[in-house]
Amino acid sequence: MSLKSIFQDMRGEIGSISRKGFEVKLGYGRSRSHRTVQDAVVPSVDALKQSCWANMPTELLRDVLVRIEESECGWPLRKNVVACAGVCRSWREITKEIVKTPELSSKLTFPIALKQPGPRDTLLQCFIKRDRSSQTYYLYLGLTQALTDNGKFLLAARKCRRTTCTDYIISLDSDNISKGSSTYIGKLRSNFLGTKFTIYDSQPPHAGAKVTKSRSTRLVGLKQVSPRLPAGNYPVAHVSYELNVLGSRGPRRMQCVMDAIPANSIEAGGVAPTQTEFPLSNLDSFPSLPFFRSKSTRTDSFRSGSRSGSLDTPKEEVLILKNKSPRWHEQLQCWCLNFRGRVTVASVKNFQLVASPEHRQPSQEHEKVILQFGKVGKDLFTMDYRYPISAFQAFAICLSSFDTKIACE
Repeated sequence: MSLKSIFQDMRGEIGSISRKGFEVKLGYGRSRSHRTVQDAVVPSVDALKQSCWANMPTELLRDVLVRIEESECGWPLRKNVVACAGVCRSWREITKEIVKTPELSSKLTFPIALKQPGPRDTLLQCFIKRDRSSQTYYLYLGLTQALTDNGKFLLAARKCRRTTCTDYIISLDSDNISKGSSTYIGKLRSNFLGTKFTIYDSQPPHAGAKVTKSRSTRLVGLKQVSPRLPAGNYPVAHVSYELNVLGSRGPRRMQCVMDAIPANSIEAGGVAPTQTEFPLSNLDSFPSLPFFRSKSTRTDSFRSGSRSGSLDTPKEEVLILKNKSPRWHEQLQCWCLNFRGRVTVASVKNFQLVASPEHRQPSQEHEKVILQFGKVGKDLFTMDYRYPISAFQAFAICLSSFDTKIACE
């Protein structure tokens, strides 16, 4: 039996599994209840474990999985790679070695990729849909160059108004957006004026990160809520908008202090902290995927390249992003930025962020756009990001642009 025929036969069997279950839970179409997904997938996975594929020689298995990973380069075909990781432990470990982080592959495969820095050499193109009636925002990965494709669902956020602030709860599940959900991964909180925001991660971005005390963490300490509640509130970034008390014309001026990312991460050889697995409290988010239920899963499995894991840098050495200054177009009589066709509607919300040199000598790296956000329809916006920020961080920064800002416009 030739390797080509093995590959075709195996991909067909894996494809049937992914169509039955993994497609439901990984965002292609509306997600169903955990119970439904689990019942649909487990019998198929058990059947595959009993087949010849589960006992393939390691060398042959690696070769076949490499070919599958290389051939299924985009969604929805990428779900076959996820299906391979759910077969058994040996398949899972090899698939984890083969699938690279977005920094190296420019691909989003597993949910943890949303917490990992984007590619270094290109912008990862996404878009955000706004639902005004429910005050909910949905992040999708663009599947084509067109601005109107359906995309692959990545994250969802819901706006929650409070007396003195506003929270945007961010979740992996579009149907269950709450801080008590096991799919909760972080939040964005604004001050009363909507001029200052803090981005919180539900898990530490690096070893030694300090959790912020909040009502939810106190309740967990008193055991008054479910133990599955992701109680972590780790501040990873602060976003601030400059007040415009004189009412001068022009776009908003903003600054993002990325507390968990060192300033030298944008330079050659620089490294940003990279999370590799969700903690145990999040494993129930993916009941159909043994990939997330391995006994060997560790809550302290964070790495940051060659760094030891802790961010031992002074406050002034963390990465600071600022919006790129637009130019005034005399003929159009408006402020303009070059979004390279990714933004089509003028809006005060549109922005491009670049690294601020601060106390460093400006270089070409400080001219690269790290995050750009802009309007293309009434409730449709593009979001493109790159290293060293993640999709989660980029989404949270863009959510800050939706919030009402008193005396900033």
